[in-house]
Amino acid sequence: MERPSWAPRSIDITVPSVARVYDYYLGGSHNFEVDREAARKAMAFLPGLPKIMQANRAFMRRAVRYAAGEGITRFLDIGSGIPTFGSVHEVAREAHPGARVVYVDHDPVAVAHSQAVLEGDEDADVVAADFRKPRDILESPQVERLIDRNRPVALLLVAILHFVEDADDPYGAVAELRDALAPGSLLVLSHAAFEGVPLPPARAGGVIDVYKDIRSPLIMRSRDEIARFFEGYDMVEPGLVPMANWRPDTAPEDEDPYSFSGFAGVGRAA
Repeated sequence: MERPSWAPRSIDITVPSVARVYDYYLGGSHNFEVDREAARKAMAFLPGLPKIMQANRAFMRRAVRYAAGEGITRFLDIGSGIPTFGSVHEVAREAHPGARVVYVDHDPVAVAHSQAVLEGDEDADVVAADFRKPRDILESPQVERLIDRNRPVALLLVAILHFVEDADDPYGAVAELRDALAPGSLLVLSHAAFEGVPLPPARAGGVIDVYKDIRSPLIMRSRDEIARFFEGYDMVEPGLVPMANWRPDTAPEDEDPYSFSGFAGVGRAA
């Protein structure tokens, strides 16, 4: 298999990557056949996965516009993945041209491609770090340079927490990040769940085994379990809802049924 110029020599291109699988769902070009094969296996159980991912990206963009409209100009996007059209810095700067953004991911391809996209951009950067180690993120030179933690920040945890097992204490990591940011900061979060999926859980559940096979456990939490991530935050209307129902740009009844899978919400730190 020929290695393209955007793939770092350090990565094993024979092993699927969650970030590259996600890129494939969104119609991107930064993926390999091994990623596409894993995606097709997952879609055999859950055919609407591309629609779910598109709804997730659309929620992210609406939430970033909301944050910018609230006067927030600093964004910390953890689990950012491979940049695609309409990334956080592009959306935020439509409202605030000087908005500063730090992307965080532990996938080498996501980090390398982010560095290429952001080259020469003094107000955006990328950190190679793991969500499960918040201190590594918070103390990184990139965050120290671009994120003033004495001012409200928009913390994005979009489609990442369902890849973190309870044994790794995702609730503790979210709380640590919350406590490190200024009052008035926003938490932008989306999370997979069986609730809202227009298929019987027994069939849709096959997707969990596919992700387990690529060494990325997929944790489908309930709405109540997802709501726990917002402890210490006041929910922004309309609360924790299916992704397509969070401040939609178009009538929800026009959306694909899969767009209502999982939950999304925004909270404001007290």
